[in-house]
Amino acid sequence: MTVAIETQVQETLDRILDSKHDALPSDFKKKRFSENCKVYVAEEKDLHKYTIDDIVANLFKGAVLGLDFLAKECHLITGGVDLKFQTDYKGEMKLTKKYSVRPMLDVYAKNVREGDIFREQIIEGRPAIHFDPLPFNASKIIGSFAIALFQDGGMVYESIPAGEIEEIRKNYGKSLGDAWEKSQGEMYKRTVLRRLCKTIETDFDAEQRLIYEMGGAFEFTKQPTRSRQQSPFNPPEESEVIQNDRAAETDQG
Repeated sequence: MTVAIETQVQETLDRILDSKHDALPSDFKKKRFSENCKVYVAEEKDLHKYTIDDIVANLFKGAVLGLDFLAKECHLITGGVDLKFQTDYKGEMKLTKKYSVRPMLDVYAKNVREGDIFREQIIEGRPAIHFDPLPFNASKIIGSFAIALFQDGGMVYESIPAGEIEEIRKNYGKSLGDAWEKSQGEMYKRTVLRRLCKTIETDFDAEQRLIYEMGGAFEFTKQPTRSRQQSPFNPPEESEVIQNDRAAETDQG
């Protein structure tokens, strides 16, 4: 009787988790992670063409970061010769909030679509963002922004117009199958969130940082030149702290 591939993966994964437990986060839940990986592998039929060792090696990357595949905090990207590990937008938020050296209240990214109102303002000498999205707006995405709120009342943000995101994708994007076509909105948010996170000090250990960088959608050898056009998506670079407009809490992107 042939043992199902998800069972073989789980058995091998459990051995790796036991032998390398020192590399895992202190709050790591082995049983839950293992069971969720088993279900994930069973559901993702495209994984079955790869070897057990390849699948387990990439699942272990999620374990090191404390991310859940079944909760869509990270994924295994198929389609190429090699299997690839990739963090998802939800995973990016979780990691940034958890490992930020500066205690963080929240972090999120939004897509701005045609018809939405997005303004960058100066109020009493401090930059502020106003975002008023149309309900259930499915129009074309014209840009994305990400905001991090800190416990000390501060905030940092990043914004990128859609054209620049496409240039980043073209110049630095990894081969991720059809992820950009199927999940454009999520990939746009991941892009701006990743750039924001480069300005936030995080307390990853060496292995976590390596896996985190490997799990990105881009391979940066240099930062692309920021657009100099007058666009509502070009934030004042001299300031990092802005006021929070809670209208941005409505998830329309």
